[in-house]
Order: sequence, then C-alpha cells, then structure tokens
Amino acid sequence: MCIKKEIEIIVLLSLELYFRDPQKYLIEADLQMFIEPNIRNTKKGWIEVVCGSMFSGKTEELIRRLKRAQIANLKVEIFKPTVDVRYDENDIVSHNDNRIPSTPVENSQQILLLAQDVAVVGIDEAQFFDEEMPMVAEKLASRGIRVIVAGLDMDFLGRPFGPMPAVLAMADYVTKLHAICVVCGDIANFSYRKSASEAMVLLGEKDVYEPRCRTCYHQQ
Repeated sequence: MCIKKEIEIIVLLSLELYFRDPQKYLIEADLQMFIEPNIRNTKKGWIEVVCGSMFSGKTEELIRRLKRAQIANLKVEIFKPTVDVRYDENDIVSHNDNRIPSTPVENSQQILLLAQDVAVVGIDEAQFFDEEMPMVAEKLASRGIRVIVAGLDMDFLGRPFGPMPAVLAMADYVTKLHAICVVCGDIANFSYRKSASEAMVLLGEKDVYEPRCRTCYHQQ
C-alpha cells in the first residue's frame, strides 16, 4: 500500500471517530497533547517526568503544565531544592525568565509534609534531591495527586543523575526533551561542562555548561 493511500485511510478513520463522538474525540486528542488523563473526575494520581539535558526546556515545560493546572482551578504546590538559587531563592525560573512561585525544601520528605490537600505537585531540579525522592513521588501519587517532576537525567559525565533513574522507572508518563548542540547544530542530550571542576553539583548557566550531541560531547 502506498504512503498516500495510508494517509487517506488514517484521515478517513479520524473523521469517522470525530463524527461518531466529537466531544470524546477532542478530549482524547487533548490528552495526547497535554498529558492530562484525569477526565472522569476520579481521584487518581500519577507521576509525570520531564527530563533532558541543560537548556532543553525542562523547567519551561514544567511551568507550562503547572500554569494549566492553576487555570483549571486546581490546588497546586510547587517545590524545588534549596540549593537552586541561580535565578531566584524562591521562584522556579526558566532560562527564558518564565517563572512561578515555589517552596524551597531541604529534602524530599519535606514535600510529603507540605503537600497537603492538593491536586497537583510540581518538583523542579529533582536530580538534586535525595534517594527518597522516588518513594516520595510514589506516595504522593498514591494519595491521588498528579505529580510532575522535572530534572536532568544525566550529569556532566553522561551518567544517570541522582534519583532521576528511579523516578523515571516509576513514572506513568515520561517526556524527554532535547536541546541544540552548540558545536554542530544537531539534537543535543548531553550537558557538557566547560569548567575544570569535578564537583558533582556545580550551579551555572551558559558560562559553565553547554548542550552537545553525543558525537560532539565525546570529542571534547
């Protein structure tokens, strides 16, 4: 079967589904785009993870999802590690200066204590939290809370970062974002550190890190 014919069949099937039940069709299409599957007003929790390299838009996407939840009049609590003071001591701020108020916490257990009577919990820079982070996310989801976690999946050495691998394994939905390699312009998923520091936690922006593709990262 030629590609043109396959496309025609897909379009016809989509139209048939739309005319059969327009409201259901539009709801399902929205779910595929925005990952908001709780449409039956049931108290069902889940874990979403937004991951990727530096400058891939993780925080931007986290803020977008949280603001949509606020528009829907859902009670939202947002947390970040106290170590993240690059842009603001309290707000979560993207590289594009998009921001949303948050509560800085020392460890993941504090999130459990503070996230009471909420519908949505957002967590930024999850890689900086302790090893209890995955179980904290799981406990929140078990309470019927939508948990949105954002963080680096790999450190500057290209290794799985902190609690992120376990959070990813336990997540219901995973979105991996990519930056653009500053060397060749290809898709980037590595965070190359330009400084000589070997410290695992080294806060910085474009003066310290740059996104690179696999090939350019290993040719450093």
